[in-house]
Amino acid sequence: MTTLVWFRQDLRLADNPALQTAAALSGAVIPVYLLENGDGPWAAGGASRWWLHHSLAALTADLARVGSRLTLRASADCGASLLELARVTGATTVVWNRLYEPAHIARDAAIKASLRAAGLTVHSHNAALLHEPWDVRTKTGTPFQVFTPFWRQCLSLPDPALPLPAPATLRAPDSWPDTSLLDSLALLPARDWARGFHDAWTPGSAAAHARLGEFLVCAFADYKEARNRPDLPATSRLSPHLHFGEIGPREIWHATRLYGESQGTATPWRSSHFLSEVGWREFAYHLLYHFPQTPEAPLRAEYARFPWRPDPAALREWQRGRTGYPIVDAGLRELWTTGWMHNRVRMIAASFLVKDLLQPWQEGARWFWDTLVDADLAANTLGWQWTAGCGADAAPFFRIFNPVLQGLKFDPAGAYVRRWVPELARLPDEWIHQPWEAPAAVLAAADVRLGDNYPRPLVEHGAARDIALAALQSLKSPG
Repeated sequence: MTTLVWFRQDLRLADNPALQTAAALSGAVIPVYLLENGDGPWAAGGASRWWLHHSLAALTADLARVGSRLTLRASADCGASLLELARVTGATTVVWNRLYEPAHIARDAAIKASLRAAGLTVHSHNAALLHEPWDVRTKTGTPFQVFTPFWRQCLSLPDPALPLPAPATLRAPDSWPDTSLLDSLALLPARDWARGFHDAWTPGSAAAHARLGEFLVCAFADYKEARNRPDLPATSRLSPHLHFGEIGPREIWHATRLYGESQGTATPWRSSHFLSEVGWREFAYHLLYHFPQTPEAPLRAEYARFPWRPDPAALREWQRGRTGYPIVDAGLRELWTTGWMHNRVRMIAASFLVKDLLQPWQEGARWFWDTLVDADLAANTLGWQWTAGCGADAAPFFRIFNPVLQGLKFDPAGAYVRRWVPELARLPDEWIHQPWEAPAAVLAAADVRLGDNYPRPLVEHGAARDIALAALQSLKSPG
């Protein structure tokens, strides 16, 4: 008996139910990764493809250590590819772990039906979530749309199962199917704009677990207060590892539990802000599953009438980190250089785009999708709709972040801005978040030339806020 294990966003050996199922069948196991050839609206962006290349390389090495190998194929039709692989290998069973994006749900259901019609046994499993989206419901049986009661309900459920160990060995087939070379999949950019990624990240399961362990020891205790400070190394930075399934949420849950219990009652792990961030990810998938239209359309239907003012030039300046607001520009430059942006700065930058510049939230979501190594359809959709005030549990649209005050509060010494906006590095702390207010002599001493080596603000925040509030008011008028 031979089993195909179809890897997708579960690029790990431990706590991998599909792989465990295959190993328990006592026959040969053939791990497979199919790179989908497609250019749909949510095809993987450039930053995600960079991560995927290195994650597949790490998975290949991990499989080699248990006596196996990864069969790589580019595929225009995953169902047809699996059928062909089953034919040439004699496989009788295909297993995979579930995906929850709307297009993948429909596609996987069709593939499962076609494989079973061909006489194959098919099993799918949950490796990506603590709880299935359909298992968490309100008292009336409807989906949650507010995070706090959703997470309270999750915490009331039985604890997630203990993570499964990685198989010690995988039985190899008598002969392996043909495979493509990883480089032939052309996941890496032709022009090496990702040089900064190499310094910032180490993809792979081993790196994910090392990062989690370091975070728990060094930053978990102070996470509630320090997580909003982009100038401090206070967050776990696990999001890309989670998206690609190099580590699973059950592993994070139980590692956090073990660490909290080792620290005694001083570390309330179950109610920790860190674990609630895992809950926020669960909430994002809950919403995407129950409201599959939300990657493109607002959950709150009235926001489809919002009077955005599309401006390609303003959008481009935001993307380049040339808005004239240092905390916003620092975030967009960090994103371009490393493929990641601190979460507090994501909120500030997103608020500026949709509320100060009145650009459609979908434009920001698309930019993040292409430039983030942790680009995740569920999390990206929830985050942008939250900022735009048009989604579940959203911040009210009238809550408009002042980028100067946000910078002063969360980057008080300007260290984050100085790192990513070096042309402002010599400004004193009191001016670094508002250089246009600095005296001319201070600007000259710091070699800051507004409108030359650093832009003047694209908009004046107070005036932009008034315009945004007037746009919001228009939704209340008959239309």
